[in-house]
Amino acid sequence: MHSTYRGGPHIRMQERVNERTRIARDLHDTLLQSFQGIVLKLAAVPYVLQDRPAEAAGMVERIVEQARQAVTEGRDAILGLRSSTVGTNDLIKAITTFGEGLASGQPGGKSAHFRLDLEGASMDLAPLIRDEVYRIVAEALRNAFRHADARRIEVKVRYDKRRLKIVVQDDGRGIAAQFLSAGCTGHHGLTGMYERAQLVGGKVTVWSELDSGTQIELSIPGSVAYAKVLVPRGSKALGQGAG
Repeated sequence: MHSTYRGGPHIRMQERVNERTRIARDLHDTLLQSFQGIVLKLAAVPYVLQDRPAEAAGMVERIVEQARQAVTEGRDAILGLRSSTVGTNDLIKAITTFGEGLASGQPGGKSAHFRLDLEGASMDLAPLIRDEVYRIVAEALRNAFRHADARRIEVKVRYDKRRLKIVVQDDGRGIAAQFLSAGCTGHHGLTGMYERAQLVGGKVTVWSELDSGTQIELSIPGSVAYAKVLVPRGSKALGQGAG
């Protein structure tokens, strides 16, 4: 089964969803998700507290730091500030760090193997694009680690002059067909992914079968995705930043 949501070819900031919807979506992708992760990590502490108190103390310290970051993320979402997670424009590093953090933070020592494959030379993304791409991929990874019961979770990033394509794939339990529609609410954050893709002129496509895994593909035209560079008059514009 699959579902596709197509966005318009151009970004029009004035057409962004109203502020109330934006805040709700950002809070879901930051504060709510972060605290769900904190709860899962806290649940693992009792398993190691009695036999490995030093390790448990280290876990608590990391959880406290994550809680501080969650508060900052929630505040920034409310104020409409951009996430500092990808402030360096290094999308690959940001996704890798996020995925490895999820892999190492699974309770009870149970975790899927995570890897990221890169095809093509990295290119700078327009700031708005970078922010939304990161949030879409982060949501897909959260879902895979928390709900899929997968053994392997992979991210494939392809930088091409004509298109930026990112695929998040797992071999887990899959998503029921009734939850794959772009209009469906309340499951796996799919609606937020579709909305974010629309905002940046791209599309999200989801393929999934029960007990056969899930693949989420984000595709954005290169003319929209990549940061523009100024070139001297008479030079040929490349249409994207150097990577």
